[in-house]
Amino acid sequence: MKKLYIIIPAILCSTFAAAQTMTLKECLEKGVNNSYQIRLVKISEEKAANNDSWSYAGGMPSVNISGGYSGSVSNSDVTLASDGSTVSNRDVFDQTLNASVRADWTLFEGFSIQATRNLLEEMHRQGTIRTRTALEDYIASLTSEYYNLVRQTIRLKNLEYAAALSKERLRIVSSRYDMGGDSRLDLKQAQVYFNADSARILKQREALASANIRINRLMSNQDLTLVHHAADTAINLIEGLDYQTLYDDMMTTNASLLQAESNRSVAIQDRKTVQSRNYPYLRVNAAYGLTHSIYGNSVNSDRTNWGPSFGATLGMNLVNGRQRTQERNALLDIMSAETTVEQLELHLRANLDDFWQAYRNNLLLLELQKQNLKTAQETMEIAQERYMLGNLSGIEMREAQKSLLDAEESLLQVEYDIKICEISLLQISGRILKYME
Repeated sequence: MKKLYIIIPAILCSTFAAAQTMTLKECLEKGVNNSYQIRLVKISEEKAANNDSWSYAGGMPSVNISGGYSGSVSNSDVTLASDGSTVSNRDVFDQTLNASVRADWTLFEGFSIQATRNLLEEMHRQGTIRTRTALEDYIASLTSEYYNLVRQTIRLKNLEYAAALSKERLRIVSSRYDMGGDSRLDLKQAQVYFNADSARILKQREALASANIRINRLMSNQDLTLVHHAADTAINLIEGLDYQTLYDDMMTTNASLLQAESNRSVAIQDRKTVQSRNYPYLRVNAAYGLTHSIYGNSVNSDRTNWGPSFGATLGMNLVNGRQRTQERNALLDIMSAETTVEQLELHLRANLDDFWQAYRNNLLLLELQKQNLKTAQETMEIAQERYMLGNLSGIEMREAQKSLLDAEESLLQVEYDIKICEISLLQISGRILKYME
């Protein structure tokens, strides 16, 4: 009979090569540093920061330096009116060299420069918000996957414990069968139960491997086969979450809401830019130049001019057929942005209430599942004692074992559901960075 379960150690052992144990904080810190998505949004944020300046908005003068050289070779025949004679000039080589420094500055353009500057500031702020949004989404995803790894690890341990019970039962039945105590049916039944538990372990190891692959992908690990062991041996829940605090934080710090409000500010600045075309503009310029001319055939052999020049331009656009349409559309953009903010606020409140209801309900379920697990454990202890004494059938023993496993799975699932609700509540309230503390 030993050949029936000689492969048990190979099936039940849990060995992982190149495994590393990491806390949630360590996972998040490493992942944030390596994440491709976060790196991309940070690059966009840096570009927006570079653009956030008066010079980029057009509020600073532009200075240009230029230089040039030109030459010409000419031939001419001149007939004199006095005596009708002709004066011929051949291959006359004239040259001109020039250099100048010129500054142009728009002093006033209907407040468009100020509006553009404010727009660039808002775009910089949007870049910061987008980075924060990407960071929060990433933390929520990796935290969920980390605790899924914890869940899958606990589930594997529960299944291994169940398989160990089945193995012990198979040993007992085998001994009884050899002594003529149990029937061949009991032996085959025990073997089937053990095989079923072993198969569930293999499937659970597959689920655990998939969880590791997802974590490696989220952390941008090039080695997707790297195995992680969660330092947490249980799904730890945050205590003391308060609905009103979550609501207040959501209305003031939610990244999506801040983005929508920023879009409204951008629409306002765009309208100011359009309206600026109704005002006059004033531009000034100044230059300093040097010109040197060399004459091939003249009374003067060369000539040099140098000195400053300056000017100003005052103007105003009197007629623009598209101006009024652009102003009306800009106003509609503001109305659209304001409506989006109101719609998003309602959507966020609904989501918060939904997550909170699920969170509170799962907390109640948690207490029930804890009581149910305690009862199942006590029932299992009694069943084991009776089974060892021969007062309990194999089917009844299996039922007690299944009830214990079901109770463990139900409790584990409720704990994970609470953790997902917790993550969602912290993210919607803008407090998801708490996991990195």
